[in-house]
Amino acid sequence: MTLGLVGALVAALAYGAGTVLQAIGAGRLTSLPPGVAARARVAAAMPYAAGLGLDGIGFIASVLALRTLPLFLVESAVASSVAVTAVLSVVVLHLHLRRAEIAALGAVAVGLIALAVVAEPGPAARPGNGFSVAALVAAAVVAALLVVGAGDHDRQRGAVVLSLAAGLGFGGVGVSARLIEVPMPWWHLGFDALAWALIAHAALATVAYGLALARARVTTVAAITFVTETVVPAAIGLVLLGDRVLAGRWPLAGLAFALTLGGCIVLASRSEPASGHEVARPPAQDGLRPGDVDVTATTPRP
Repeated sequence: MTLGLVGALVAALAYGAGTVLQAIGAGRLTSLPPGVAARARVAAAMPYAAGLGLDGIGFIASVLALRTLPLFLVESAVASSVAVTAVLSVVVLHLHLRRAEIAALGAVAVGLIALAVVAEPGPAARPGNGFSVAALVAAAVVAALLVVGAGDHDRQRGAVVLSLAAGLGFGGVGVSARLIEVPMPWWHLGFDALAWALIAHAALATVAYGLALARARVTTVAAITFVTETVVPAAIGLVLLGDRVLAGRWPLAGLAFALTLGGCIVLASRSEPASGHEVARPPAQDGLRPGDVDVTATTPRP
């Protein structure tokens, strides 16, 4: 179990730090004057590239964690990467956290520790060959939601559908990773339906998440995505894949899950820009200062 917990922790740290680096890189690129030399653009983009590399490390770490830990714990840890982003935004970008956000950080930390205590480690139960087909069908459902949401002329309604698609897609990545086994030789993965399902879910979720953020408030998108990508895989793991909570600890598990997810949602909305009808507040209250980069919940993860 220790190795799995290390993997979950590394995944959260890598995803959170990757978001900060990508935000820094994007900010540098957008601030470059027109006609700047290609070498300068490459140099400005280096933090973004490093952030993508950390996303890859986070994905590998989460897959390793899923070898021995249940989905409800690992998916919660991955969602908690937004807490890492919030802390690093204070340290690196000198942003400010409000009391509610500090409380949310505490809730995420307590929730994750409690989930680690109540989770029963072990590999996933094999649900049968039909599950691989079901995973591909689920990817087709995500693709359908993506098309419907992207084509909806009602931007808010479309954003909700796209956020749901993103959450289901990211959840599908976790479920597939929990079950997938690397054969020898490894290239036989090309014949594994679960491997293709994982790739499809990751690609579709990334596109859906980006489109949703372009249509609606970060708060709405993050809330729907986080809830879907944690609750749905957790339920599948508990019902179908043999994930277990230690005997007599179900109440603690439910409370810990709610604390973690609620804290992540609060932190995801920490840099929500004010709408046109809202009264502007002092920078110290908003948590953002002029020129600060919005680093929370803006970068989809695989």
